[in-house]
Amino acid sequence: MQRAAVIFPGQGSQSVGMGKDVAERSDCARQIFVRAGDIVGFDMASACFEGPAERLEQTDIQQPAIFVTSVALWEAYLEAGGSRDRFVWSAGLSLGEYTALYAAGAIGFEEALRLVRRRGELMQAAAMASASGMVSLIGADEETARKVCDLARGDDVLAPANYNCPGQIVISGSKAACGRAVDVAGEVGCRAVELPVAGAFHSPFMQSAADGLRPVLADSPFSAPSIPVMANVDAQPHTQPDAIRDSLQKQVTHPVLWQRCIERMIEEGVEEFVEIGPGRVLTGLMRKINRRFPITNLSTADALAGVLEKTSAN
Repeated sequence: MQRAAVIFPGQGSQSVGMGKDVAERSDCARQIFVRAGDIVGFDMASACFEGPAERLEQTDIQQPAIFVTSVALWEAYLEAGGSRDRFVWSAGLSLGEYTALYAAGAIGFEEALRLVRRRGELMQAAAMASASGMVSLIGADEETARKVCDLARGDDVLAPANYNCPGQIVISGSKAACGRAVDVAGEVGCRAVELPVAGAFHSPFMQSAADGLRPVLADSPFSAPSIPVMANVDAQPHTQPDAIRDSLQKQVTHPVLWQRCIERMIEEGVEEFVEIGPGRVLTGLMRKINRRFPITNLSTADALAGVLEKTSAN
């Protein structure tokens, strides 16, 4: 069997109806949504299955909803006979890093959900406190992204926030600087698209959220993960609880090195990837990072059933 890594998506992967089909077929997944509702104090199943979309786009709802849906799919995979031992690495993009830590046994479901819920609230509050945003640079490498930021920054904040894949880097900053970035991107050979997000995530605009998250992380019972989990901030494996807490706090204000995380796992011998969670965002990014490595997307009940049937047949 090939050495596999399981990866989990972050914000932007949500859609109304996510997780509904797997909850209808899996007792384990259904109970995850029920437990989640008891923990967060609102009907998580209704938010995910019925929306409306405007509600799911709120950072404080979106983050726990994506986390819960990803966990439900992960638990359904295990319930149906999927093997945790198949995976030698785990990783997640931004919010997805919390799911990766959960899957690796570094934190329990209730504790992780409370942490994700508070993270979303803090980031939503930080976003509302200032006029800020994010811009996706299409066709940009790191040098080009830095040039766009230098040309558009002025006296404002503007810096790279997500190194997603070759040709796609997201920058974060003030609304004014983001607007200027759209105007100047063509001058350095790329295209810029403003993203429909609440604020400048993974930038200094999130400092109040990082500060608020510190005591919550300190009170959260982490343990060493059972398999290596890749950290977004430095593309290094998580180790001990205090280091995990420090990395997760930094992640709020520092760039996400997703492309480097994938490349590092390949360097460590990973031969295939499995994306578990709503949507196909990471599957799309993987095909741009390195198409030679197969990736399986498990975002629906049918996809889960198909993979497990194929595995049992072999």
